Amino acid sequence: MPKRVLVYNQASPISGASPATSSFVDKHPDFEKVEQGRPDFKTDLHPVHVTKSPNPDWKYGDGVKRLNDAFHVGIDPYDDGRPWMDNYRLLISGIVPRPIGLLSTRSGDNKTENLSPMSYFQVVDHDPATFVVGFSSRTDRPKDTWRNLLESGECVINIVSEDMVEAVMATSVDAPYGVSEWEISGLTRGETKVVKPSRVKESVFSIECKLADSKEFNHRTKPGFSVASIAILEAKWFWVRSDALDESRNHIDLNVLKPVAQLGGIAYARVTETFERPRKTWAQAVEEAPWLADLAKAKK
Repeated sequence: MPKRVLVYNQASPISGASPATSSFVDKHPDFEKVEQGRPDFKTDLHPVHVTKSPNPDWKYGDGVKRLNDAFHVGIDPYDDGRPWMDNYRLLISGIVPRPIGLLSTRSGDNKTENLSPMSYFQVVDHDPATFVVGFSSRTDRPKDTWRNLLESGECVINIVSEDMVEAVMATSVDAPYGVSEWEISGLTRGETKVVKPSRVKESVFSIECKLADSKEFNHRTKPGFSVASIAILEAKWFWVRSDALDESRNHIDLNVLKPVAQLGGIAYARVTETFERPRKTWAQAVEEAPWLADLAKAKK
C-alpha cells in the first residue's frame, strides 16, 4: 500500500479540485520506478469473460459455507481518539468498487467551466432517473463543482471508461478556480440538449442533469472545519455512443463501456469477468424449497 499524507490547499484525487480543500496525496516510493516494473495494461481482456457463480449449487438456507473464523473489531467512528482521516481511509478501502462520475459544470454567470471526477456517486432510482453525488470541502471554500451546481443548478455526468483514466485524473489537479480542466486534460467538449455544461465526447455514456435537491451536513468530529454535502440530480437527457447501444435503446454493452471503478488509495479496477444469478419470485423459491412455505405459515 502506498503511504499517504494529509495536505491542505490541495486537490482530492477522488473527488475533484478545489484550492482550499484538504486532501490526501499518495506518497508512493518512486511511483514511476514501481510502475515501470509492472506488466503493461492488457487490452485483450475483452470481451468480458462470464463464469459460473461462486457457489452454483447453493440452496435456500445454506448460508455461507466457508465462514471465516476471524473475529470482528467494533469501531466508533466518532471516538475522541480517532482522527477523522481514519474514517476516510476505512470507507474508501471498504466501500469498493465505486463508480466514477466525471461531472461537467458551469458557473452561474456561464463564464467558468469545471470538470471533476467524483467517486462518491451513485444512481438511486430510475423513475425519475435520479443520482446522488457526495462532496466534502472546507466551510470557507466550497469545491468548484459544488459551487457551480448551486449557482447553475445543472451538470453532465460522464461515465469513465478505461481509455479515459489518465485524462480524467488530470482533471483532479488543484488548478485555481477559473482554470478550465478541459484544456488541462485534453478531453473534448460535446454538444448537449437541455443543459449548458458540455458533455465529455470521449465518454460512452453521459447524462444531462438538473439539480433536484441539495443538503449540507456539519463535520461531526471537528465542527466548523468542513462540510459534507450531497447533491440529488435528476436526468434530463441521455447520450449513449451508438456502438454501445442495443436496438431497443435500453442496454449498454459492457464490452464497449469498459467502466473503471475507484478502490482505496490510488487504486482502480476494471471489469474483466462476471457471473450471473437470477432473481426469483416467492412462488419459484417455494417450488424449489417447499419448506419455505412453512415459514410463511408460521408468521400468520
